[in-house]
Amino acid sequence: MNESITSLDLDAADLRILDCLQSDASLSNQDLASRAHVSPATCLRRVKRLVESGVIERRVALLSAEKLGAGLSAIVEITLDRQGAEHLAAFEAKVLREVAVQQCYQVSPGPDFVLILQVPDMAAYQALVMRLFTQDANVRNVKTFFSVRRGKFEPRIALPSA
Repeated sequence: MNESITSLDLDAADLRILDCLQSDASLSNQDLASRAHVSPATCLRRVKRLVESGVIERRVALLSAEKLGAGLSAIVEITLDRQGAEHLAAFEAKVLREVAVQQCYQVSPGPDFVLILQVPDMAAYQALVMRLFTQDANVRNVKTFFSVRRGKFEPRIALPSA
């Protein structure tokens, strides 16, 4: 097993609980315990420990962007003019405040950042570009890829076998 997993003392029951929660985080404790083959008290205690240790960061509902009017997905590469730590941190702080930015990665090599955006339409994308990139004197290059079709979206993490 991976060292970070063994340092948390995750056993087969923890991994079954995590696997079930990745499929459906809305399960009641009773249903989760049943599916993970542990008692409800054990399940509740283990989930609490997994949350407190940070293994479970948060539990959310995945919404349909298309049905809620935010059907344009964009993958954006950003290259900054100055890459000092303070410049990278300032840019990241600015984009993290924007609700349309779903994911933000500082990457290397290549561009400085890769962003995943979800916006209603091209007009909303253009307004976001003006706010975040065009008015920032430190943004040297922006390269955007628009999603034509999403073949897969799965926030699941592959868990090791116990």
